[in-house]
Amino acid sequence: MKKLSARRRHPLAAVVVLLLALAATGGLYAAFAPAGKAQADETSQSLAIEEGKKLYSVGCASCHGTGGQGSSDGPPLVGVGSAAVDFQVGTGRMPAQQPGAQVPKKKVIYSQAEIDQLAAYIASLGAGPIIPTGNQYDPAGADVARGGDLFRTNCTQCHNFTGEGGALTNGKSAPNLEGVSPKHIYEAMQTGPQNMPSFPDSTMPEQQKKDIIAYIQAVNGEKSASPGGLKLGGLGPVSEGLFGWIVGLGVLIAAAVWVAAHTAKAKKS
Repeated sequence: MKKLSARRRHPLAAVVVLLLALAATGGLYAAFAPAGKAQADETSQSLAIEEGKKLYSVGCASCHGTGGQGSSDGPPLVGVGSAAVDFQVGTGRMPAQQPGAQVPKKKVIYSQAEIDQLAAYIASLGAGPIIPTGNQYDPAGADVARGGDLFRTNCTQCHNFTGEGGALTNGKSAPNLEGVSPKHIYEAMQTGPQNMPSFPDSTMPEQQKKDIIAYIQAVNGEKSASPGGLKLGGLGPVSEGLFGWIVGLGVLIAAAVWVAAHTAKAKKS
């Protein structure tokens, strides 16, 4: 009886064994499952880079160099990041039809999958701004009034106070922002394409970018009203005032000529 009682296990032994088994199972999962997922992601990324390199060699290398080092026909792409590629190619600006002071927006020739592959390859050449997620550029709940203040402070000099765009020097121009997707507006602020300065998160935080996007959508939306009547393209008070003077004076001069002509005819008769 004493030997049997000596060999009897402690009541908590089964619990300890169960906990050890669970810990071992969790340890095995932690050791193998994340590594497998990480390996799969790495393989997928490598494939995207490889496919992007092929697309780059066909459509981009002639101007930007075989390794993105740039040439006399195109700037270097090392360090521009995936966001710059998504913006330039996603708006049809790249590949460019021909070099010039301003590369215009045109029809997009690559699919989004191909754009992502190109972006992955360019990002592999050097760190830079990455393509934003939907949560980063979604203007839902943003402060439109504050976005207007930010836009008028930082953007109206080129894009006009409602984002209508306008001419710059030496054949350059600021594009019209009406109809531009929030994603591309965010990427433009991140990367500073062509003549535009860049506004990284250290200069303009993510929430401020959202506020600006919300303002642009508000002033160019279908529900936007013009309290002053005909807005003449929204080019601002100077151009609108000049139009008023020219048209107003023209009407007055025409009226004066008409009155003078009819008065002279009346006297002759």
